[in-house]
Amino acid sequence: MKKVYPDATAALAGVLRDGMMVMAGGFGLCGIPEKLIDAIALSGVTGLTVISNNCGIDGVGLGKLLERGQIKKMISSYVGENKLFAQQYLSGQLELEFNPQGTLAERIRAGGAGIPAFFTKTGVGTIVAEGKEVREFDGAEYVMERGLFADLAIVKAWKGDTEGNLIYRKTARNFNPMMATAAEVTVAEVEELVDIGGLDPNQIHTPGIYVKRILQGKDYEKRIEQRTTRPRAA
Repeated sequence: MKKVYPDATAALAGVLRDGMMVMAGGFGLCGIPEKLIDAIALSGVTGLTVISNNCGIDGVGLGKLLERGQIKKMISSYVGENKLFAQQYLSGQLELEFNPQGTLAERIRAGGAGIPAFFTKTGVGTIVAEGKEVREFDGAEYVMERGLFADLAIVKAWKGDTEGNLIYRKTARNFNPMMATAAEVTVAEVEELVDIGGLDPNQIHTPGIYVKRILQGKDYEKRIEQRTTRPRAA
């Protein structure tokens, strides 16, 4: 099956629909699948539930989907860099399922591994545990969390080959590898695309069996979420 597509719009053709659940890799603005996010924005789909560590910043990354009113619900662990997010949440326009960051990571990993639920100490005795099953193991209480499995996962890698094998670079290896395993369809964008055999098998983080479609992006811009400066020393 041919996995390589000429651009993000083509790679998402026939996949997007209103009301679907989408996992989006990245942490802050590091390792986000920005070309695929742009294509989703242009598609006009609405009512999305998006699973992502955060929601980008105003006007960048997933923030573009917020601006267009395309996101109905976020399942996240950190949302502090986006003013529009706060406005939409406080006004009731946007639903939020907030997770401890480690719990979110494990929910995604569990979903990819076919594990429907697991127990963790994190959140016991707090609002995180409200409405969830709490069970005792070896004298300690644990709260049950459900695994997450999406309709679509969009991920960003440094290098990939035409079979969809992926290598992530440094901090961009954040939520991307686990999300690539946890969806019906995974679409990857890469900075460099090589032929089969062009990657060292020992360096591959995501095997191509998980990736249905892949594209090579270009014209990436390295953005900074917050720039803090101080006067130069005399």
